Amino acid sequence: MIYFIGAGPGDPELLTLKAHRLLKQADLVLYAGSLVPLQVMDCCREDAVKVDSAPMVLEDIVAMMTDYHQRGKLVVRLHTGDPSLYGAIGEQMEALDKLGVPYEIVPGVSSFLAAAAAVKREYTVPGGSQTVIITRLAGRTPVPPEQSLAGLARHRGSMAIFLSVGMARRVQEELLQGYDAATPVAVVERVSWPEERVVQGTLGQLARLIEEAGITRTALILVGDFLVSRGRSLLYDAGFVHGYREGE
Repeated sequence: MIYFIGAGPGDPELLTLKAHRLLKQADLVLYAGSLVPLQVMDCCREDAVKVDSAPMVLEDIVAMMTDYHQRGKLVVRLHTGDPSLYGAIGEQMEALDKLGVPYEIVPGVSSFLAAAAAVKREYTVPGGSQTVIITRLAGRTPVPPEQSLAGLARHRGSMAIFLSVGMARRVQEELLQGYDAATPVAVVERVSWPEERVVQGTLGQLARLIEEAGITRTALILVGDFLVSRGRSLLYDAGFVHGYREGE
């Protein structure tokens, strides 16, 4: 079997139990070297073949996975975070489907979840935002016009912006078309890594904060009132009735 595995945001202890078990069993581990910390690779067997896929193209990756599979080896394709978010696994799965090669996906902890933990906030605040928008700014990878950052900002939900910190001024300009300049922001660099950094301020300061911190990649931009708002859930309110508790 070939397993597409989410390595989580970086901390090896945030690997799922299933991911950890499969890494220990794998004969071949193809990993995204620019994004997966070496500490995660320490979970692999010493005699496992470990290959950094950063310099490889799709055809090379598929050929290597298929070769090991045909030899009866256990193959792990290790992506960061959760493979379903900006994981580029679709074209790999399509190629394997055409070859009739079986595979399974093992989800992982996404960096946007680890980022919320790092700033000690919840995206969905009782009495506040109940919507989380996960998106990115258009760059070399296009974004549909109807999903522009400026358009999404008008919803004023809680937002986690991937793969855009290197275009901070454009991010700020588009967000200001929907959010107020005083809207709280946080930039979380290398979340859960030993060198994790969190920079916080307001949307009006966003580009300057990023530039002054020297953050150019591997960072999430969080936007929204959830960064300062707290609410009280009805779930644990004494007067709230549900199937497991009578209200007072």
